[in-house]
Amino acid sequence: MADQQYDVIIIGSGPGGYVAGIRAGQLGLKVAVIERDPFLGGTCLHRGCIPTKSLLENADVWTKIQKAKDFGITVGDVSIDWSAVQKRKQGVVDANAKGIEFLFKKNKVERVTGFGKVIDRNTVDVDGKKLSTKNIILAMGSVPKDLPHIKSDGKRIINSDHILRLEQIPKSMLVIGAGAVGCEFASIFSRFGTETTIVEVMPQLLPIEDDEISKEFTRIFKKKGITAYTDAKVLSCEVSDSGVKSDVETKGKQQTIETELVLSATGRRPVTENCGLENTKVQLDQRGFVQVDELMRTAEPGIYAIGDIVPTPALAHCASAEGILAVEHIAGKEVRPINYDHVPNATYTEPEVASVGLTERKAKERGYDVKVGKFPFTANSKAKIVGDAAGLVKYVVDAKYDELLGVHIVGPKATELIVEACAALELEATSESIAKTIHAHPTLSEALMEAAEDVAGHAIHI
Repeated sequence: MADQQYDVIIIGSGPGGYVAGIRAGQLGLKVAVIERDPFLGGTCLHRGCIPTKSLLENADVWTKIQKAKDFGITVGDVSIDWSAVQKRKQGVVDANAKGIEFLFKKNKVERVTGFGKVIDRNTVDVDGKKLSTKNIILAMGSVPKDLPHIKSDGKRIINSDHILRLEQIPKSMLVIGAGAVGCEFASIFSRFGTETTIVEVMPQLLPIEDDEISKEFTRIFKKKGITAYTDAKVLSCEVSDSGVKSDVETKGKQQTIETELVLSATGRRPVTENCGLENTKVQLDQRGFVQVDELMRTAEPGIYAIGDIVPTPALAHCASAEGILAVEHIAGKEVRPINYDHVPNATYTEPEVASVGLTERKAKERGYDVKVGKFPFTANSKAKIVGDAAGLVKYVVDAKYDELLGVHIVGPKATELIVEACAALELEATSESIAKTIHAHPTLSEALMEAAEDVAGHAIHI
């Protein structure tokens, strides 16, 4: 017989699971969140978003110091204390983890430490203890995925978990994969002095972004001293005591690249094995992702799935939105399915890249008659003031109704600027309405206004 009775049990305390737990508590549901790690927050907080962005902030500060002379400021000898960098990163992580613990107590969310395994639609086993519940939310997250022929060993060939624990800055590194993870780590370590090479099988870095944005990003990235090979693949890696020899094929030509480390940043796989899902009607696709409907329901009544284990964008903010949707549906609230076209992407490299909505290519594939508007940061006063004027803003617009379909940014503070575009898409704004919205001067956000004006050919400063 089960020891406890809950309205909802959530397996996993990442940004999907812990947010779902807090919302359940706010709605008066009796809720438990099961987490096998000794800390709350999941991959995003401990092995992903937060520690990575903390290191990126250090790299940004380092970059600003290198440019101090351009601002009339003379600095003395400057060096990097890597142990202090790592300590600061861990401090940020620990503070956020304690914040989640506080929110759990505030909202009466019970934390259960252990490995959660589904017994049936109403029962979860946690290391031998059975918990009874009316509903289950699966939020187990994901882990780094190796290439079939290149396995990470945690020493010379590392993944995104291993790299956060490095005890020193490597002299050289080859990065396999130029998605957000690969590009962010390339951006961090190249600025800290690591000779960095990145290899991407697609024609451009950040291949999911709009073609024009990816092309501009690739150009800027290379100018920052990062060697980038596109239309390329790593055929093999030979590990020795001193480093790794990687055979790389680029457009039919082969070469050997020797580096101290190889970072495998080739994606993640869902954690759905050994979780008891075979005891239910929950269906998995061939890649191991849980199949859900628009309300995050699985094929088993009363069991929901969210976050990286479902085939939706593998983004923390997307997982949080899915968690709230699932809990509010369980609580009987009126809910609205997530419009995944309105989920923003954000890459915190130098330069930053952010986007929301359809790329120009996807808009055309969906049958839209497309108009575009663009504005370069070189023509923006604030970008010149901050000394970071590379990149551009691009609008993708339905020519018939002038409705915004997508907004794409590469340049300074792109990950902050994209919020305006998110709101605009959600409100079904037109490019004219953005162009007519008075933006403060001088600000980087004026670039969004002028890109909107450019859709009609009316941008003032180009």
